[in-house]
Amino acid sequence: MKKIGFVGLGAMGMPMAKHLAASQFPVTAYDIRPAVVEAFAAEAGKGAKSAAEAFAGADVAILMVVNADQARQILFADKALAGMAADGTVILMATCAPRAVEEIAAEVVAAGRRFIDAPVSGGIGGATAGTLTIMAAANRATFEAAKPVLAAMGDKVFHVGEKPGQGATAKTINQLLCGVHIAVAAEALSLAEKVGFDPKVAFDIVSGSAASSWMLRDRGPRMMQADPEVKSAVDIFVKDLGIVLEAGHDAGTALPIAAVAHQLFLAVSGRGEGKTDDSQVIRAYRSLQGRKA
Repeated sequence: MKKIGFVGLGAMGMPMAKHLAASQFPVTAYDIRPAVVEAFAAEAGKGAKSAAEAFAGADVAILMVVNADQARQILFADKALAGMAADGTVILMATCAPRAVEEIAAEVVAAGRRFIDAPVSGGIGGATAGTLTIMAAANRATFEAAKPVLAAMGDKVFHVGEKPGQGATAKTINQLLCGVHIAVAAEALSLAEKVGFDPKVAFDIVSGSAASSWMLRDRGPRMMQADPEVKSAVDIFVKDLGIVLEAGHDAGTALPIAAVAHQLFLAVSGRGEGKTDDSQVIRAYRSLQGRKA
């Protein structure tokens, strides 16, 4: 059974690591928060005091971190990559720009390890249920060897290509649509509020019509709450739509609607509310309309 090192026990990373342990993989995990590591060790696997310790001797090293800079720090500056098994595989599951993934992959391969570019979609709910969508790019042999590991965390595992960066590209396309769908759902419900039409009635109408989307149905009810539970923060879409725009720039492709959505999330974050639930992008519209946001 492959020995797994896992770094990043956040809201999604923790349940992902637990699913791996439940699938009988020996998992050693690390997070910058000692209490989280202790909680994982008490429930599922083994805790580590550093990323390098988590990856020491690992056949598979999984990074569920915030961004590419954190991945670089862990793998190269902190030298966690050097301690892996000689023929080990690094699986980068964070949302990163395609170009950054290509650069990280080149360094990993140059160090004699394999690399899988495998971002995920499905949020906290998907991570908890083990039903994530995983978009994996790697040569076919590497992908097939790692597929049982990926399948322990998600029930929709796609091989999207042979080259690093193709998984990141798939996630970029996904996040473009997610961010735009949330922003435009907020626009519609904020219009209802502005003209005095009950937004709950408006939601009931559009969520069951051709205008509906998964994001509308999921985020719409939270848009009508003053301070909803945070299931995905505004700042996540500030980051992710920033990656979308970077990918568009690198490809020489204009993404005007994504750019507007990014500005709306950024407006809320700029008010000091980046940690609120991403449904609260509706506050940007309320502010533009001269209403209490």
